[in-house]
Amino acid sequence: MRAAAIQLNSTEDRDRNLAVADRLVRAAASDGATFVVLPEKWSVLGTPAQLAAGAEPLDGAAISWARTTARELGIDLVAGSIVEHVVGHDKRANTSVHVGPDGEIRATYRKVHLFDVEVGGTVYRESDGEEPGGELVTSALAGGVELGMAVCYDLRFPELFRILALRGARVVTLPSAFTLATTRDHWEILLRARAIENQSFVVAPNQIGPHPPGNQSGGRSMIVDPWGLVLATAPDEEGYVTADLDFAHQEEIRARLPALANRRPAAYAWPEGAAA
Repeated sequence: MRAAAIQLNSTEDRDRNLAVADRLVRAAASDGATFVVLPEKWSVLGTPAQLAAGAEPLDGAAISWARTTARELGIDLVAGSIVEHVVGHDKRANTSVHVGPDGEIRATYRKVHLFDVEVGGTVYRESDGEEPGGELVTSALAGGVELGMAVCYDLRFPELFRILALRGARVVTLPSAFTLATTRDHWEILLRARAIENQSFVVAPNQIGPHPPGNQSGGRSMIVDPWGLVLATAPDEEGYVTADLDFAHQEEIRARLPALANRRPAAYAWPEGAAA
């Protein structure tokens, strides 16, 4: 299976973002990719007010485009994440959607871990306008390959990836808008760690460049194999990278170094007072 990670410099201009995404997804499919992943908030990325204005339901323009395009190209398309307007909720969701080659929505994952941090002197409060999801999600790619779904800041929570692996995920997608500082210092290390720990492929498209209100994402979209080797890294510009996912090689790794099988669940317990 050939996978592609699409790297975008999304802004508040949804029409522009959709046009670039359409061009790059089609180019990746022309290069043989049958599994394509877009970055976090690919359709609209901007100030809190711009995100609110650009929020849309799952039958809105962004996911409707994704469904039409996946069906036309015959690909599995993970439409990164969008800012979802959830009917009946005061706050929005950061939602990743897997669309199958038939154009049908196969799975929907709402980001569990919201980005409430300070990085490089900038305070991010994702929870001010968004509410977290409460469920981990797996899906199935064409051919029955199990897919685990995560978004951006989820990368720092290894228990999420372990649970996805134990549910059968052989590939995990991580659409992201990692900050420039954390991309430079943490991105590759964490991606490779999650891949090694769970002996899974990780497809991680990132945003690149500036976006309102003066923030900047670090690019370097990657595809990592279950041994932790980086199969592809994007240059610092909009574009895409591809890599072939060798599932037979993954099976060899899991057989020769059976870390997942050697787990000792009976010995594991959360320490008292470990709740957030």
